[in-house]
Amino acid sequence: MEMSIATAREINKLMARYGVKFGIYKNGGFIEQLFPYDAIPRIISRDEFARLDRGLVQRVDALNCFLRDIYSKASIVADKVVPEEFVYISKGYMPECAHIVPPAGVYSHISGIDLVQAKDGAWYILEDNLRIPSGASYPLIARELSRIAAPEAFSDNDVTDNRNYSEMLRETMDFVNRGGLNVILTPGRYNAAYFEHSYLAERTGALLVKASELAVEDAVLYMKDYLGVKAKVGAVYRRISDEYLDPMTFRADSLIGVPHIMDAYRAGNVAIINAPGNGVADDKGIYYFVPKMVKYYLDEEPILQNAPTYLPYYEDDMKFTLDNIKRLVIKDVSEAGGYGVVFGSGLSEEKLAELKATIIKEPRRFISQEVIDFIDLDIMDENGGAVPRKADLRAYVLTGKSTRVWASGLTRFSRVEGSFIVNSSQGGGFKDTWVLSR
Repeated sequence: MEMSIATAREINKLMARYGVKFGIYKNGGFIEQLFPYDAIPRIISRDEFARLDRGLVQRVDALNCFLRDIYSKASIVADKVVPEEFVYISKGYMPECAHIVPPAGVYSHISGIDLVQAKDGAWYILEDNLRIPSGASYPLIARELSRIAAPEAFSDNDVTDNRNYSEMLRETMDFVNRGGLNVILTPGRYNAAYFEHSYLAERTGALLVKASELAVEDAVLYMKDYLGVKAKVGAVYRRISDEYLDPMTFRADSLIGVPHIMDAYRAGNVAIINAPGNGVADDKGIYYFVPKMVKYYLDEEPILQNAPTYLPYYEDDMKFTLDNIKRLVIKDVSEAGGYGVVFGSGLSEEKLAELKATIIKEPRRFISQEVIDFIDLDIMDENGGAVPRKADLRAYVLTGKSTRVWASGLTRFSRVEGSFIVNSSQGGGFKDTWVLSR
């Protein structure tokens, strides 16, 4: 696909006009900035996407099985497939959610699965995001604005239409709705993803609300308007972290949560999307065990593979990690957003010794992985030329009546030559993902 620098600049101007931004907290302040967009799309063939689709559905189904199991019988722990230390001391495990079965038994309604493609063409899963995965709005708005700026790009190419994400999301919410309104609960405009909250509310027909507009009475959740008129809420797509969701159950100092919403959830009167407690399944330590979950719950071989990963928790993996630390990437399981990721090759001998000592002292805190030299994708430089940069893909998998993969996704790229860190919070940009229809 040919795209002129003038067209690319026009799309970015439209994004600025429509407020397509994300926010970060830095040096004690909130900074809102544009998410840099590159107009050269990532292109995935129909056959290649079909394989990704099968593998992603399989993985998310297994992860949903794990969440149902771990908050009830915990058979996978009893059968010693996953050590209990990796479940019950995980920051994402919420004992308050034990024995609560969400509507239709769905825990992860919206899963953001991060993948990279190696230079030999193989795809690897880097991370599972089952708490509040963000970013779907950006490829949606990018495609919408690209159709305005360069309509011929879509009439001349066989690209699967990605505008059905809103419909998929609405159908997912409707499937688990317990009778009443669909709402999107936002902490407010100073949240990093506030643009997305408002955009998805508009596209799905859900109401965008803050905690002050919701109240629980007799274990039923209601929305109250400015006149005091109340209406029952049946499904809440919450964009608030677990610990802030209900000050009566989790953090008592939360000012952005809804008091007693967990009572309504526990009583089966409202669906919460995604379910509280999902963080135990996307812990970087648990990631190691997901291929084992596929075999354990589904009795299938994994279609998509993890990046080769080692757990210092195990003696052999500890030895391997310490002996090969210079060529591995070390990840702190408690960090996210590209933070807590250390490449051994970039450390001095002194820093390597410090890191080794920390790993030995806190083995549950880290995983180590082989560095996958994933592919570069061309991005447009300021002069309209193409330069290669590392890029990943966040695929969105929605689970309601069935599990479906959105035929699009968020391709994020590093703007720094040679860097493997693509997160927006680390200065990365994004591009549209074209899935070819034939």
